[in-house]
Amino acid sequence: MQLVEFIDFECRRCRATQPFIDELRADYAGRVDFVVRYFPLPGHVNSTHAAIAVEAAAQQGTFEEMAAVMWDTHGHWGRSRTPQTSLFRSFAAELDLDMAAYDAAVEDPATAARVRQDFEDGLALGVTGTPTYFLDGALIRPKDETDLRRMIDDALAG
Repeated sequence: MQLVEFIDFECRRCRATQPFIDELRADYAGRVDFVVRYFPLPGHVNSTHAAIAVEAAAQQGTFEEMAAVMWDTHGHWGRSRTPQTSLFRSFAAELDLDMAAYDAAVEDPATAARVRQDFEDGLALGVTGTPTYFLDGALIRPKDETDLRRMIDDALAG
């Protein structure tokens, strides 16, 4: 079974749901594959920059760590009207990433294309906001955390 989550790192609601999503990851480890897809909303100045930074870190095997830093620091940059790429780079340095590789990935058009492809895929699937969830390929709209957990449990029960 797979739960796909379309996120925007600048989205306050996405940030608010992350502790619960982390709880689900622990509770359903080995039974549910959790997949994150980027859906940077056009009105958010730093959402694409953040997604590119996270994807650049992911290329060094540190997706989870970089995503966690983004969520943890969201209050510092989340509503900034100026690009925060240097701040995001400092996060990569704090994670002891290979900075030459990180910089190359950030500058590589393929990294931005990967983020853009997730966005385009989301649009094709009917994603209009974040977070949006797909359970085994079906769009779901849980009312709350209890409802999402019930949906997962029902799908696992078969």
